[in-house]
Amino acid sequence: MSSTRSKRYRAASEKVDAKKSYPLAEAVSLLKTLPATKFDQTVTLSFRLGVDPKQSDQMVRGTTPLPHGSGKNVRVLVFAEGQSATAAREAGAEFVGYKDIIEKVVAGFQDFDVAIATPGAMAEVRKLGKVLGPRGLMPNPKTGTVTDDTAKAVKEVKAGRVEFKLDKNGNIAVPVGKFSFAPEALVDNGRTVIEAVVKARPATAKGVFVENVTLSATMSPGLKVDASSFLKF
Repeated sequence: MSSTRSKRYRAASEKVDAKKSYPLAEAVSLLKTLPATKFDQTVTLSFRLGVDPKQSDQMVRGTTPLPHGSGKNVRVLVFAEGQSATAAREAGAEFVGYKDIIEKVVAGFQDFDVAIATPGAMAEVRKLGKVLGPRGLMPNPKTGTVTDDTAKAVKEVKAGRVEFKLDKNGNIAVPVGKFSFAPEALVDNGRTVIEAVVKARPATAKGVFVENVTLSATMSPGLKVDASSFLKF
């Protein structure tokens, strides 16, 4: 173990068997016994998938609502006009507009976590690809963020819907809640995320799809999760 790790991290690592794959509920229970930090850590499930991220037909992405929410205050920006804009505001979106908001984003505005757009607004919003794309914020029909039903989209995001997308190394990381959540809530959220990722398996994927799953908090070591009960071979 690197000497640069904190005393708290080293103490946590001593409680984790790096060679063992824990059932999800057991992994969550053990994680909750690890030394806490002064802030409420985000708990994340990380997946190593057996797909080729360079192949467009093997892309893995999707969304899923978390039964117990994410514990995060999600700031939502909506590109819309007229009734769709009004509905988005009433649903709780922090920032709503069209060309005025586009100009604001072009100028460097980034204080939001999710961007939603109506289909009619996408002609202009697509021009923000170089700005929103690198941050994973470009609205996309596949993730439910391009829709005329802006109120529904805003409410789902606010309630704890999470997005996942394969990165260039073939990995996916999905938040499943906060360290302060009850163990049962983290297990329920975790189960939902694992099932959603497994369901998103591309038809072209061959062999083992989920190679490994790891549960961790922001400042904790990872715990290997035995996901065999969720997998269909």
